[in-house]
Amino acid sequence: MATLVAASVKWNKESYDLTFTPSEGVAKLKEKLQQLTGVPPERAKLMSKTKGLWKGILKDDFDLSSINYASALSTAKNGQLSIMLMGTADKIAAPSSKVVFLEDLPPEEAAKAAPEPSGLVNLGNTCYMNSVLQCLRPVPQLRSGLRTYSGSNRLVNALGDTLNALDRTPVAASPAGFLMALRSHFPQFGQTGSRGEPMQQDAEEFFSSLAAEAARELTGDAILGSAGLSGDAAGTATNLIDATFGMEMVETITCDEITGASETTSSTDLARKIVCNIQGGHGNDTNINHISEGIDLALKGKVEKHSDTLGRDATWTKVGRISRLPPVLTVQFGRFYWKETPESADHTGVKCKVMKPVTFQSILDVYEFCTDDVKSVLKVSRDKFAAEEDARVSKKLKAMEDKEKGIDGDAVMTEAPAEVDPEEKEALEAALAMSMGEENGAASVAPLRPVGPGLPNEFQGLYELYAVVTHKGREADGGHYMAWVKADPGKGGGKNDDGEEDDDWWFVFDDDEVSPCRTEDILKLKGGGDWHMSYLNYYRAKK
Repeated sequence: MATLVAASVKWNKESYDLTFTPSEGVAKLKEKLQQLTGVPPERAKLMSKTKGLWKGILKDDFDLSSINYASALSTAKNGQLSIMLMGTADKIAAPSSKVVFLEDLPPEEAAKAAPEPSGLVNLGNTCYMNSVLQCLRPVPQLRSGLRTYSGSNRLVNALGDTLNALDRTPVAASPAGFLMALRSHFPQFGQTGSRGEPMQQDAEEFFSSLAAEAARELTGDAILGSAGLSGDAAGTATNLIDATFGMEMVETITCDEITGASETTSSTDLARKIVCNIQGGHGNDTNINHISEGIDLALKGKVEKHSDTLGRDATWTKVGRISRLPPVLTVQFGRFYWKETPESADHTGVKCKVMKPVTFQSILDVYEFCTDDVKSVLKVSRDKFAAEEDARVSKKLKAMEDKEKGIDGDAVMTEAPAEVDPEEKEALEAALAMSMGEENGAASVAPLRPVGPGLPNEFQGLYELYAVVTHKGREADGGHYMAWVKADPGKGGGKNDDGEEDDDWWFVFDDDEVSPCRTEDILKLKGGGDWHMSYLNYYRAKK
């Protein structure tokens, strides 16, 4: 006798009870869902909300009989399997209330109601452009500044219009106007091949070129103020791009060949990205496995320059550190490099791609990459948070111990508070005193200074990954770019099994094709094969 499996299916705001036979396959399952919801099989995208079923979007050739349903049920909330259905119905079955169809709504309302954000049409090898634009779309500072901008720069106006168009339509938008403006300002992005086809371009070069142009235009108190970055909040930044993406970098160079008193020079520069060196150090003898190792390596190096003390060229060690942090941090993986070809006829060299895997997590800690001055500010907040976290853990452990001893909640509330360990109490009070600007019992009214424009006073130096631009393919001048962007709260998966807002959902933008995915899919974009691998990681300051 065939096995029957019961599950709850969530589609839009409706929930349906479903019974299916695994041995009948995915096609039969989608047919049953069509009878319930009106979503045709070719549009139905099924994702599991219960661990142990399947990962990602259910493929048509997946063997449902291979699932251990008993094991999945043991971890399911309320003992019921949960499945999420995404897709637009041809016909709504038995509505319990009046239904307003998505196509009947005004475009802006339809875009808000759509289960997936809008993609961008590929106009001929424009995936490099589309992917970066999707990563810029969720940056509130940029969006506010573009809405306030009243200048005549064609590219900046086209950028605002394109991002606004994505918010106003439930279907893929065409970036034709933006592409024309881009090629007018930067002719290199209009290069064509031998047959007249548009050539593939570099996503990082596009981002840097666009940022440089926008930085020249998005200036003034009105634009900075629209993003909450005017006055003291902007720090030393003079335009919106540098106030949002810019970092001040201090580079110190010390001569290695002088003993005793060292010869040192330092300089300060502005950067709108930080590089992760994945090739390794001198002679490639340093193996890079993690993003933090690559960033640390990129901030250090050896150079040959003249020494006034020695009167000749000498070897120097350079070390870079961040002296002003940005609200949005961009990390470029050094995937592409230029290789000399002395044996070739033209000796022009060739652009190559590094395929090796470099892992990253959802949170990036930049504390070790900062100057000592910035570290001293971050450390106060970090110590305060650590002390508060220790106190919370201790309280939770105490409650668990009381429960094991059979002491109920009411009894605990009526008893005298448990005595806190003196060392723990002293550490907590010291951290709290530091956070309030107090030292040795003497109160100070000066609060912690911000370490970057728009960053909170108690910022800890932690950044949350919110978008990734990936490149697929072994050719540096070819392949395909895609964007992976974290879903807004309420978009994607709704609630998790604990009834809380599920923030584990992302969307992958393959030009005009948009699909949901999970954080676990993002962390697989580390490289090491022919799959998509991270090229640009976008992080936002964690509150």
